[in-house]
Amino acid sequence: MKVAILAGGRGARLREQTHDKPKPMIEIGGRPILWHIMMHYAHYGLRDFVIATGYRGEVIDAYFREAPGAWQVEVVNTGAHTQTGGRIKRLEPHLGTENFMLTWGDAVSDVDLEALVAFHRQHGRQATLTAVHPPPRFGGLTLDGARVIRFAEKQPNPDEWINGAYFVLEPEVFRYLDNDHTDWDRDTLPGLVRQDQLMAFRHDGYWQCMDTLFERDLLEDLWQRGSPPWKIWN
Repeated sequence: MKVAILAGGRGARLREQTHDKPKPMIEIGGRPILWHIMMHYAHYGLRDFVIATGYRGEVIDAYFREAPGAWQVEVVNTGAHTQTGGRIKRLEPHLGTENFMLTWGDAVSDVDLEALVAFHRQHGRQATLTAVHPPPRFGGLTLDGARVIRFAEKQPNPDEWINGAYFVLEPEVFRYLDNDHTDWDRDTLPGLVRQDQLMAFRHDGYWQCMDTLFERDLLEDLWQRGSPPWKIWN
């Protein structure tokens, strides 16, 4: 099964880091976050990657031309201004006619990919996304007038779910992708919902995106401590 990774974004909220490289090439522990994501898949024996690039895609292309050949990696320039659905559409000739996996190049997790694929095959729909709990971002204050009498770090809400990507898809999903202007979240996923073709695999474990410098520093700190929760490989 091939793994498609969208790695074409600039990362506007990380512009301190992305003036000369795309967001998926920002390093955690001396390696691009893209490498961490691919190591996760490789741990489950998934080593055939198709990477969709855009902004500064030549940086990704050069990285894999120089990297050891443990994985099969095809880098596809999908255009600097192409929307997410459009990038996936451009990958169609490179993914064949079998089902495939898809994720974004800016989030790490410890999703059980074997269980995810088994769930997808069991329900028989065209698409599966991985539902995750959003990481807590803000602490709560209890006030007595202007006096703070209690502060508590926000805890994850077990009833709150968001799209954490880590998709398994059938080739029929390409019918929901029109052109470069198609947005995967706003256009394609609602279309799949209307046709009752989208299911959610619930993941209660670790998941963290890297949208801000704070989140990048958080991941780096976890790596430097020696126990990053997404590192499931040896």
